[in-house]
Amino acid sequence: MESFPKMKIGFISMPLTGHLNPMIALARKLQSRGHEIVFIGIPDVGPYAHAAGLNFVSFGEEELPAGSSASILAPAAKLHGPETTRWTIQGAGRAMFQLASQHLPRILAETGVEALVLDTIHMYIEVVAISLGIPYAHVWAILNIDFCGTTLPSVLPGRYEDTPEARIRNIEELKKSDNAFFGIVQELAEEYAERVGLKLDWSDSRATVSRHAAAVVSQTPKEFDLPGIPWPSQFHYAGPFFDEAGREPVPFPWEKLDGRPLVYASLGTLVNGLDSIYKNILPAVGWIPEIQVVLAKGTNIELADLGPIASNVIVVDKAPQIELLKRSVLCITHAGLNTALESLAQGVPMMAIPIAYDQFGVAIRIAYHGVGEFLEIEHLTVDGLHELVRKVLYTPGYREKAQYFRNVIAKRRGLDVAAEAIEHAFEQAIENRPLELSHA
Repeated sequence: MESFPKMKIGFISMPLTGHLNPMIALARKLQSRGHEIVFIGIPDVGPYAHAAGLNFVSFGEEELPAGSSASILAPAAKLHGPETTRWTIQGAGRAMFQLASQHLPRILAETGVEALVLDTIHMYIEVVAISLGIPYAHVWAILNIDFCGTTLPSVLPGRYEDTPEARIRNIEELKKSDNAFFGIVQELAEEYAERVGLKLDWSDSRATVSRHAAAVVSQTPKEFDLPGIPWPSQFHYAGPFFDEAGREPVPFPWEKLDGRPLVYASLGTLVNGLDSIYKNILPAVGWIPEIQVVLAKGTNIELADLGPIASNVIVVDKAPQIELLKRSVLCITHAGLNTALESLAQGVPMMAIPIAYDQFGVAIRIAYHGVGEFLEIEHLTVDGLHELVRKVLYTPGYREKAQYFRNVIAKRRGLDVAAEAIEHAFEQAIENRPLELSHA
């Protein structure tokens, strides 16, 4: 293993489980390589960081006290489509930028952090790092968004097409989504930059990612992405950031599993409150008595709202996802990136029902690579879902393709690839940094 100078590295993530799990896994990997890690976030991030054995520094205790983020984000559970992204950025995105940009300069000074690893979707917080001359790396914990129009932005529903006409449409959709989504926080970032005397070219809404970041790292394996996207030179495909030891254990009634082929179903931890989706899933799998199903419903919907539950279905609020996937023959998923990658790491094909955020892009890739099928909510019916579940279950090609990705992921060692890319980028950035920007 190549040796790099040891540093004090700060991590900042959106306070969402699907972001915290991979970011914490990467933080633990860098800590294991001798770096001192400071995980920075609102109070609700603390339990995740402490469970993983990481040093945690909080901000925003008065504005967002412990336990408040769940209630603030709860309305997202009942939304779907691009409106969910717009609502989340308008609320959580703006609030997180305002809080972090207010407190981060003080925290960085007090802790002596030398470099930052930022969740890309904690939008524009990098302007603080740029203004202070601190090198930073961006991490795509979600599916990396193509900002050049080669493919459809992953936050929009659609299908993959590689034609000149499709690329023109992609660019138009990109412009619309830039204005509708990212512009909401960019206004705040521009105000912050002007206040601290920082001059940036805001004509490119993603300039702070592509031009100033020391490294941009994605946990998506290259093999799972769509072809031909011209990423900047500091972009690195890594592979999934898995670290089961860094997660709190989840109890589960293992004695209820009876040996039938297991199907694991989950709609994630955030946009999981639409009872109509469950009312399609439950009868669709209930009509296949030769399988057993574990449905992790989350906490945004009541058991009584699900309707009749077949005898071959076990419903829980939360489940030990990776352990169940190790025993599964199929995953029914909202197409969240972490669930998709965890399924592929176990060679498990998927039936995807994308709801919001980057799930549309993940679902497109699931179908493109032949590791499963997907149905958009607008086309979701019990009969249609039942047919596709049976198709993925009983067509060997889906499992064969999923097992190909299992082998790719096992060989790739995504956390090591990401850690080395970040270390190398920070070493180069510090060596090349002007003297007046260096820390004492």
